[in-house]
Amino acid sequence: MNKRHIALLACTAAAVAAGLGAAPSAHHPTVHRVQPGQSIQKALDAAKAGDTVLLAPGTYKQSVTVRKSGVTLRGHSAAVTVLTPAAKTGSSACAKAGNGICVTGTDKKPLKDVTVRSLTVRGFAKNGLWATGTDRLAVKRVVAEKNGQWGIAEERSTRSALTHNLARRNGDAGLFVANTVDSEEGARDARKTVIRHNRTDGNRVGVTVRRLRNLTVDRNEATGNCAAVFVVGDESTPRAGHLSVTRNHIHDNNKYCAKTPRLPFLQGSGIVLTGAEETLVAYNRVEGNKGTSPLSGGIVLFKSLVGVPSERNEIRDNLLTGNSPADLANRDTARTNTFSGNACTLSEPAGMC
Repeated sequence: MNKRHIALLACTAAAVAAGLGAAPSAHHPTVHRVQPGQSIQKALDAAKAGDTVLLAPGTYKQSVTVRKSGVTLRGHSAAVTVLTPAAKTGSSACAKAGNGICVTGTDKKPLKDVTVRSLTVRGFAKNGLWATGTDRLAVKRVVAEKNGQWGIAEERSTRSALTHNLARRNGDAGLFVANTVDSEEGARDARKTVIRHNRTDGNRVGVTVRRLRNLTVDRNEATGNCAAVFVVGDESTPRAGHLSVTRNHIHDNNKYCAKTPRLPFLQGSGIVLTGAEETLVAYNRVEGNKGTSPLSGGIVLFKSLVGVPSERNEIRDNLLTGNSPADLANRDTARTNTFSGNACTLSEPAGMC
């Protein structure tokens, strides 16, 4: 090929590139570093899918909102990276609601693949971390403590993984997952959401699962709460249930919590099913939960607050000891629940151990 041909090819290539426009450059994941005193929100607003907002050790007095899919919010560790409320309430909806971290999507446009990890949210008036409208949300190694309502909570969400978190001394549930909190509807499909390897301590309820299906509560530890695990359903359809509560260590949940308009006083409740169906409760170690509430006991089946029975649940292969008034308590009206292979001393009615 002579020089004339080479020059002609070069001109042709340049003309084609000019006509088509340059190909867009691929986004390379970026780490946005934030120091105490700087705005986390500015870094989150600048982040794109695949980016990480990395918080240096220190205390951040602010509320923040994640609005983009694929973003990671990460602290140095929960021991040294702490979010607390600002002295003056900010202008954002998250701050005005009294929440620490908000992950905000919608039913029609859920936020996908957001991760929050390795930090503490403490002392917020409502929730430490609040998520709505998410898909594949991951919350890992977060400490949520001393928040007014829920420690880590979500609604309208699917395929979440809440793992290795510590939720303690929150006003209501340490971990709370629900279909919705602002409307009445049937149970939603959580699409294999997992609550695993968490510890809940000193809350009203350790873990609350409300009006959901297709979810696993597995290998968690709950102690010092008024009640450890609540699976809550009602008369709506689809019914709550088709869940598994397995391999958890539930012990000494003997804190006293006064009655509310919806519940009697709570004390000494291990695992409670109300108005749920087709739930497996198996391989749990439940011990030392003692109280005199209608919901007290190791594993308790109870009709819902509107009188709907718990049906076709399977309670098997659990180890229960030292619970009062009973290790196993079937206070429901349905006859379709089954109890088998449980190692226990006292049951209500007798004969289930």
